Amino acid sequence: MKNITVVGTGYVGLSNAVLFAPHHNVTSLDIDVKRVDLINQRISPIADEYIEKTLLQADLNLQATLDRQVAYKNADYIIIATPTNYDTETNSFDTSSIESVIADILPINSTAPIIIKSTIPVGYTAQVKAKFHTEQIVFSPEFLREGKALYDNLYPSRIIVGEKSERAEVIAQLYLNATIEKNAQTLCMHSTEAEAVKLFSNTYLAMRVAYFNELDTYCAKHDLDSFDIVRGVGLDPRIGQHYNNPSFGYGGYCLPKDTKQLLANYKDVPQNLIQAIIRSNKTRKQFIVKEILKKRPNVVGIYRLTMKAGSDNFRDSAIQDIMRELREYNIDIVIYEPTLDTASFEGYALRNELNAFLQGSDVILANRMHANLDCVKAKVYTRDLFGEN
Repeated sequence: MKNITVVGTGYVGLSNAVLFAPHHNVTSLDIDVKRVDLINQRISPIADEYIEKTLLQADLNLQATLDRQVAYKNADYIIIATPTNYDTETNSFDTSSIESVIADILPINSTAPIIIKSTIPVGYTAQVKAKFHTEQIVFSPEFLREGKALYDNLYPSRIIVGEKSERAEVIAQLYLNATIEKNAQTLCMHSTEAEAVKLFSNTYLAMRVAYFNELDTYCAKHDLDSFDIVRGVGLDPRIGQHYNNPSFGYGGYCLPKDTKQLLANYKDVPQNLIQAIIRSNKTRKQFIVKEILKKRPNVVGIYRLTMKAGSDNFRDSAIQDIMRELREYNIDIVIYEPTLDTASFEGYALRNELNAFLQGSDVILANRMHANLDCVKAKVYTRDLFGEN
């Protein structure tokens, strides 16, 4: 058994911690007292069915702490999973949280490999190793879905470590040994290539969302059946019947910032497609706004701020851009979001009682349809074709 410390208790950090806890001694480090207390009570601070169930297992070797000394001193591996939001002023990820953690680790433990799971710009690992004069930093990209992060760790599509070395092989095997799916391919490559894999993967997913959204926009403008066309297109095995459900636009924590970061990395490199993906997403949201305005509503209800079912994260959700646009037309906005217990959200009124929300809205926007809305289908505006994420 190894001593593994995971810094950060978001969906990446907590899923990594819970992944290793049945097999190793795991310490979760965070600065949020409430999150630390919840984890020590075996309650997940985030919505993830597999994490919630696994935390209840009696044989889980997991403790959470606020104490950096306790977390780092005896660690064999330290995983960094802190947020790296996109900074529009610098046109790059804000990596200050990573560097702050590394600065804390090295005086306490200079021998443990530091595995960065946060998403970073292409070329960052080499830069940060030089900045801190250490070879202990390794990048390993994550490919996790919010709400299914532990599942995706247990059944990984691939395991990538950004280093060509014996140490990288050991880290890859450490992850593979903790999975249920033992046939996942492991790849060890240079750190810069691993960083690029992460950004190009998420930008491809954003492109796929944008493609089917533009298909759906065409159908809406020409009164065509999107369902039949999407199904017919997807029957080509090169395209497939997956990740093809139209939406209000791609959003969430990863895709918006990762596409912007990749575009920034394209500086001085010829490109058309990457920029077009970002523009397409903006155009889609503008189209949705125009479609809603045609209905001439006085009150627009927002059914959930979250992007998809099974997630409680609504950071950078597409619906929020649509709400801001609608407010410019002096339309009243009310929100139903049961994960919030406040009276308002960023100046918008919250309705915590479902029936009052349904009856008080002229039009109800739902990025994903739900059985709660079946009784008011005539009011609902959605582009959801398949009832799935």
